[in-house]
Amino acid sequence: MIVEEYYEDYEIGFSRTTFGRTITESDIVTHAGQTGDFFPHHMDKEWCATQDFKQRIAHGTLIFSVGIGMTATTINPRAMSYGYDKMRFIKPVFINDTITVTATISEKKDHPRRLTHGIVHEAIKITNQRDETVLVCDHLYLVERREPRTES
Repeated sequence: MIVEEYYEDYEIGFSRTTFGRTITESDIVTHAGQTGDFFPHHMDKEWCATQDFKQRIAHGTLIFSVGIGMTATTINPRAMSYGYDKMRFIKPVFINDTITVTATISEKKDHPRRLTHGIVHEAIKITNQRDETVLVCDHLYLVERREPRTES
């Protein structure tokens, strides 16, 4: 779906929540192959059985990638991703955990150099099926203004 929203259209506090997605062993194995991260925490079931969590954990970068992908439901030709800040892996995600993502507009500010754009912050919170927060970060969008701002 295509939605054209300018900087002025974003409202602080607007929130959206995705459907769930279950993380599988195949997800972990595929991600390890794509990234080269074959650490035993993700791949070695027997070794993990001797550790604190007693089972394999999904890569934090896998949960981030899948979670952000889950929020990509519309295309806004007036905005683009400007990056991510303050990412934290709060709790581990295990095989067969189901994650859900809530994205909330938390801040808007002027772009320091572009009068034609602003920056919109979206607070990302990924939770598991027990409603425990497993990952948080801020997603920044570079968004075109309807009318360029004047320098102050």
